[in-house]
Order: sequence, then C-alpha cells, then structure tokens
Amino acid sequence: MAGYDSNNIFAKILRGELPAHKVYEDQDTIAFMDIMPRCEGHTLVIPKSPARNVLDASPGQLAACMKTVQKISHAVMKAFNADGITLQQFNEPSGGQVVFHLHFHVLPRKTGQSIGPHTGKMENQEVLATNAEKIRKALAG
Repeated sequence: MAGYDSNNIFAKILRGELPAHKVYEDQDTIAFMDIMPRCEGHTLVIPKSPARNVLDASPGQLAACMKTVQKISHAVMKAFNADGITLQQFNEPSGGQVVFHLHFHVLPRKTGQSIGPHTGKMENQEVLATNAEKIRKALAG
C-alpha cells in the first residue's frame, strides 16, 4: 500500500487551496458536496487529518467520520425528502478508490431511484451551492 499523498484533491480542499461547497465542519471532520454527484445531494465526509483510506485510518478518525456520516445522513434525507441513504467507501485502486484521502460518500435515495454512474462530469456550481444550502438548513433545523 502506498503512502499518503499530501497533494491529493481533498488535502488541497482542507488547506483552502481548492474551493468546496461545505455543509458541515467540526474539529475532526468536514462534509462537502461531491462535484461529480451520482444523485442530488451526494455529499462527502472526510477526516481533517491525513489518512489514505480505512486500511490506515486510526480508530479515532473512523469514529469521528462515522459520527459525521450519521449527522449528514439525517440531514440529506430531510433536505431531499429521501427514503434512505446509500453509504459508499472505497479502498485502494482495486477497490475503486480514486482520491487517496479517506472519504465516505453519502447518497440520499428515494424508493425505486437508481444512482447515476460516475461519469466524471462536473455539476453546475449553482446547483451544488443550492444543494449545500438545503443540507445546511436541514442541519440547523
């Protein structure tokens, strides 16, 4: 297993070098909109400290991430009138991991709705901003 690359896209977001539509932040984690969403409200949760994936993350990093994943899951269900969520987490290239910073995908789902493919197509920034605001409002109220 390769080491942590401090120049990955999520590390750059954490350092403020790249923008993100943040919906939640605490001492240990941050949640923001996926720029290539597979459904409306697709949100990512990451630890603020370096971890390549679940295979090298500390128990504390994992616990902090799961606490935030649960909080975001409730919020996206409310914000998008979803019936449930799909949680995805990939490890190493053979496991489907593309960005090598631990992250969890939270996808709000409605009954009968399929998730779209990962196309690599970026969503309109206004749409992401609107969806982020919906989630922030759900978190607040």
